[in-house]
Order: sequence, then C-alpha cells, then structure tokens
Amino acid sequence: MSERTYLYTAMDAAGKEHRGVLRVSGEDEAHGKLREQGLYGLSLVERKEGVGTSSRMGGAAVSRDRWPGPRLHGRALAVATRQLARLLRAGMPLVRALRLLAGQTPDPGHRRILDALATRIEEGACLSEALETWPRSFDTLYVSMVRAGEAAGKLEWVLERQSQLLDKRRRLVRKVRGAMTYPLVVCTVAVAITAGLMVFIVPKFAAMFSDMLGGVPLPRLTQAVVFASTFLLHRLHLGLALLLGCAASWRMLRATAPGRYWTDRLALRLPAFGPLLQLSACAHFCSTLGTLTASGVSILTALRIVRDASRNRVVSNALRSIEEAVKEGDPISRSMGETGAFPAALVGMVQVGEETGALPEMLARVAEDYEQDVDAAVEALTAIIEPVLIVGLAAVIGTIVVALFLPLVHLAGQMAGTH
Repeated sequence: MSERTYLYTAMDAAGKEHRGVLRVSGEDEAHGKLREQGLYGLSLVERKEGVGTSSRMGGAAVSRDRWPGPRLHGRALAVATRQLARLLRAGMPLVRALRLLAGQTPDPGHRRILDALATRIEEGACLSEALETWPRSFDTLYVSMVRAGEAAGKLEWVLERQSQLLDKRRRLVRKVRGAMTYPLVVCTVAVAITAGLMVFIVPKFAAMFSDMLGGVPLPRLTQAVVFASTFLLHRLHLGLALLLGCAASWRMLRATAPGRYWTDRLALRLPAFGPLLQLSACAHFCSTLGTLTASGVSILTALRIVRDASRNRVVSNALRSIEEAVKEGDPISRSMGETGAFPAALVGMVQVGEETGALPEMLARVAEDYEQDVDAAVEALTAIIEPVLIVGLAAVIGTIVVALFLPLVHLAGQMAGTH
C-alpha cells in the first residue's frame, strides 16, 4: 500500500501543542502513531498533489467534499447512548450492540449512522475513531469522552455519563428557550394587533376626521398616530428595507471576532436575561468540565474542549486565559477569579475542589446547584415578563384608542358650546 503524507496538529498530556508530518498508509495508522507518542490529535490534513483533505481528530472541525449526511442528535442521541451503555454493561460485543440499536430505530438516517459505526469498527477502528467520521452527530465533547473511556477501560460508564450530560444539556437549552419564547410570542401578537389597527382602523378614522372637522388641526397625539399609519400604508417598503438593513448589519457584526465578543458581552449585561445566560453558562461549564475530568481527560484538554464547546465568546475567551494560566502552573480557581467571567461563589467551590483533590465531584455538585438556579431564574423571569408585556401591550393599544377618540371629544365639546 502506498504511503500518504499527513500534516498533524496534536496536544500532549501537559497541554503542549505539537505539529509535524507523518508518512503512513492511511488515517488509521496516523491515529495509531499519534497515540503511541502519547499525543491527543486535534487535526489531520492529507497533503496530496497540493490538495489538503482535513480529517476530524479529537473533535476538531471536519472538512469533507461530500453532501452533509443524516444527523443523530437531541433526544435520539441521548437514548441511543444510554441504550448502548446498557447493552455493553450486559456483556454484548460493541459491534453487535450497534447492529441491534440500528435494527430497532425507526429513523432510516439514524439506522445508517449506527450501521456505519459498526462497519467502521469491523474494519479495525475503535469507537472514537468511528465517531469522528460523523462530526455533525458527535461533537468534540462526545468523541473526547469516548476516547478517554476506551483508554481507561470504562467505556460503559463513560457512555452512561454522556447520556446523562446530553439529557441535562437538552433540559437546560429547553428551559432557556422557553423563557425566551414567551416574550417573543407576546411581542409578535402585539405587533400584529398594532399593525392591524394602524392599517385598517386608523385610516378610516382619519378620513372621517377630515370630513367632520373641516380643516381644524388634530391633537398632536392623533397626528402622530395618523402619520405612523400613513407611513405603514405608503412607505412600508422603506421600513422593511430598514429592518433588513439592521438584520444584515447585525449578522455582519456577529461574523467578526470583536463584534461577536461585544454582542455576547452585551447579552450578559441585559436586565433579567443576562443573569439567566450567566447561570446557564456556569451550569454548562461545571457539568462539562466535571464529566470530562471524571472520565480521565486531562485538565488542559478538558479546558480546551469546554472552550470550543462554549457559544459565548466572553466565556470562551476567559477559558482561553485560564488554559494559558494552568499551563504555567497556576490553579484553575485563581485564573478563574482573575478573568472576572465567573461568580465568586463558583471560584470558591472550584478552589475547595482543587484543595481536597475532588474537583470532578465538586463540579458535579455545583452543576446541579446551578441547574436548580436556572429553573428558579426561568420561573422568576416568566413571572416578571408576563405582567410587563401585558401592561406594555395595553399601553400601546390604549394610546391608539385614545388618539382616535380625542378628536371626537373635541368635536363633541364644540357641538355642546354651540348649543
């Protein structure tokens, strides 16, 4: 078999990054060579006649010249992971367990993924290497935990922990989205009702006022409402263009590193929603880092994985600073406190975990506390938002109604004065 040339980026147990070249027969041999050297692969790129083909290693991004295939995610991924852990704990071989799960799933896309994993393992790959061929279904965290479980000989335990982590993440995301959905729905209804009044009702009243008042100036509030109605009727395209321009500008801003950091920082400072987002980020940090370290992943590798999995740029930048500080020998708690991105209570609990040598257990307990805090914050936010939105909707519609009746009151007063 002819040799191929691969450029690799990997990290050792101390967190130091290594780059180099491998001449091997294929990706499987390249993975094996790196494991023999005690390296954790981050990326692998084949160099062939000037063309690079990137392969996922340890959760790094994958670039393949193929149409995206099916995806196993959400509740289906958590259920499949839990069932696989139970089958392995019962003594069933890995390939047979995957085939059994594939035969039981009703979704053809999920069946294809599970069958492909079993086939890849039959060809000689381990489970973590097979998972790397489906990056849209198995992220950095998932693959890294499976690799750690394989190395420690406790794959069943790691898969069970992974299913629990997936369930927690799903519940957390669902709660946060639920808190965001209610105000969005109410605001959408308010906009629809207001638009209906401005487009269909206000023009009729404006025409009636013009005929009845005979050129007498309308009250200022009524003039403002009529002007807004006229703008919606005859200049709607300008308003839509303005909205589209704002949306495009926002997307362009989010596409830049400084813009993403600024908007994420702004989100954390929003009243009511900011504390909820921070609690959610802390819960995700604790549960993910605790699960990784409990699975046998080194602290530096775990910090990098948590950093890459974070969706908030403020938190990911803080984790990058923590990772650099830990490389220099500083405790995690001290570097966490210096970033200012984490609450003092969390920093203190991490410090206790480091001093007692029970950091994974401490992180797991703190994660449960933060998940309960997220539940309480969501309930409190929903309780606050509901009356605020109702009052706001009533104020908008009430303003329109008052603006329409002011000329009638003025006209009634004139008619009473004439008599």
